[in-house]
Amino acid sequence: MNLRFWGVRGSIPTPEANRLRYGGNTTCLEIGCPGEKEAVIIDCGSGLRALGEELLERQVSRIHIMLTHFHWDHIQGLPSFAPLFRPGVEIVFYANRAAHEARNLLETQMAHPFFPLPFAEVGSRTEFRRIECGMPFQAGSITVAAFPLFHPQGAVGYRVESDGQVLVHAADHEHGNPEVDAGLTRVAENADLLVMDAQYTPEEYAGKVGWGHSSFAHAAQAAQSAGVGRLLLFHHDPDHSDTFLDGMLRDARTLFPATGMAKEGIVLDVAQPVETAPAAP
Repeated sequence: MNLRFWGVRGSIPTPEANRLRYGGNTTCLEIGCPGEKEAVIIDCGSGLRALGEELLERQVSRIHIMLTHFHWDHIQGLPSFAPLFRPGVEIVFYANRAAHEARNLLETQMAHPFFPLPFAEVGSRTEFRRIECGMPFQAGSITVAAFPLFHPQGAVGYRVESDGQVLVHAADHEHGNPEVDAGLTRVAENADLLVMDAQYTPEEYAGKVGWGHSSFAHAAQAAQSAGVGRLLLFHHDPDHSDTFLDGMLRDARTLFPATGMAKEGIVLDVAQPVETAPAAP
């Protein structure tokens, strides 16, 4: 199983030159599938636009999109997702809400006067499925289970399994709720890879308690507690330059050596050991 990052930033896109090495698009991940005409995606941030162009080139006709929640940085790329408008494409959305509610929320983003074409008139065939935390489901050929995260207005993470490999995706999440933190540890136990919200330094987090995000120290603690193979820091703050993120990575590796930094465009084998060389100066 492989994983490609099309967007790694949180809150809002950051197209500034000093943020492009790690990437300026908001959150969007693609999970590699055995089927050439199928795709599995987590979240619809602005990175979804470029992914959509590639999916058309690959002639992918069935797309599974798992939504963590409906904050704008996780859905804002959908109106620019070319396959959404292509007849013959099937798109299945998975969310921890009633199907009609999830559809209505995405329709609102494209309603008059925010977008020239309403969601109801897109060319693809869309389907919405409600998921329940703790109840495994299939997204194409991949087995998935959702679990709760601690975030304003709620969010879910995903445990993804394929061919004996386990990926856990946990963004957006704020450390500090004992029940939710314990659930994350259980779900991530012995996972090959944990991709986790690490938006802040510990010093920044002290002034942003309740904002719904964790520090790299919290992510390292979760990775250590769960015994994961490796950790990727994710959901980068829009105020953090590439150089700042380099420093966060160096500090995080002192707490959990098998730590990497999510970077737009990279493709990872979920089971491959993380590169623990020093971060860029």
